Formats: sequence, structure tokens, C-alpha cells
Amino acid sequence: MDRAVALLNAVSASSPGGRPAAELAADCDLNRATAWRLLATLEHHGLIERDPVTNRYAIGFAVSRMAATAGVDVLVRRAHDVLERLSLQTSETANLAVVQRLGLTYVDEVVPPVVLSARWLGRQVPIHATSAGKAFLAWLSEDEVEAILASPLPEYTPTTRTDRDALRTDLEEVREQGYSVSVGELESQVYGVAAPVFDASQRPFAIVSVWGPRDRVPESRFAELGSLAREAAAEIAASMR
Repeated sequence: MDRAVALLNAVSASSPGGRPAAELAADCDLNRATAWRLLATLEHHGLIERDPVTNRYAIGFAVSRMAATAGVDVLVRRAHDVLERLSLQTSETANLAVVQRLGLTYVDEVVPPVVLSARWLGRQVPIHATSAGKAFLAWLSEDEVEAILASPLPEYTPTTRTDRDALRTDLEEVREQGYSVSVGELESQVYGVAAPVFDASQRPFAIVSVWGPRDRVPESRFAELGSLAREAAAEIAASMR
């Protein structure tokens, strides 16, 4: 157990590109065979991931998920003022979501006082059918995306992305512009944008989203709202360091 924890800590201290097994073994004073066996076990449980091209190891999705869950109270406390300002700037609902086992769960929400809106606080939503979900997926490794999208993708509305190739095209666009969009993909009349909150390794650990009914959040507002969501996400990330 101690050796596995030492390896996990060594991987965690690596650069975002990860490190090869030989270097990790040397850092932890392990022979290579033992290091490879322990790394394989950690990889099996999602605690680390191996790049199949470079054979470098980096922290896995499971660790990010556990960290997000454990730190959610602190995250909400530090992010709430930012969400309030974002809601005021946009006159729309601002949400904060974290990743959990079956999808994304909204852990904080600010609704403008003059707006009648459905509440999403505490609601768990599928990752492929929301702007928040796509903002999360876009910065994961290909292996992680494959694992998350392994099951059939339910169609909630005519605009839901159920084709994996089409969804991957969406994710490329998300990375280019720094925010994701949803055009009624979970609920046909709900449009929105979302941006990832990154940790020091540039992995998303939470998502900021702005959404509202289609008549108030048309596609013509996406660039404006996306920019504001990115700024809010960056502010929240800085507050958590």
C-alpha cells in the first residue's frame, strides 16, 4: 500500500504530460517490475492513466472525481459570489456543477430575482447532452472519453448528440473556443453555455454554466455568454489554489 501511494504521489507531482514508468520507479526507489505492477493496478482503478502513445502516466479521472466530491463545500463557498456576479451580468441562471459517478451534479445555482426559472440545484444530468458535460469531456484524454461514452447515448431531444463522431467534432470546437454550448440538447427550450474550472494540471474539476429559455439565450448570445463563463471559471479556479 505504501509503495502504491508513493507512486500515486509521484504521478500527481508530474507535469500535465505525465512521466514514464522508469522515472517514477526511480523516484520511489522501486524496481521496474514492481512499479509496472503497481501502476497497472492504479490504472485499472482509474486513479492514473497511461498515454498509449508516449507510455507516460498522469493522474486519472477517478482522482479528479474524488477530489471534486470531497471539496465541494469549499468549492461552493468560494464560487458563490462569482456565480452571483455572473447571473447579474447575464440576467440568466448561473450554475456550478461537479462530476460524479453517473454524470454531472449541480451543486450551486443563482437565479435572477425577476426571472421565473426551473431549478437545477442537486439535479444530475447526462454528460453528453448538456453544455456543462461537453465542457468537461473536451479536456479529458481520449481513453477517458471512450470510457465515459462507452454506453449507448440516450436521445432527449432532436438536437441531442448520440453519434460519437459528431460529439467528438463538438468537443474539438469546444477546445478551440474555450466554452461549450447546448442548443436544446437535454430540454428542447433550454439553451446555454459552459466553461471548465481547471486545476493546476489543466484538468477540469468543476463546470460553470449559464442557461435560460431559447428566446432569452439565442445562439447570437453564445459568444458573449461563453466569454463571461470562461472569466468566471478562471476566477473560481484561482480562488481554489
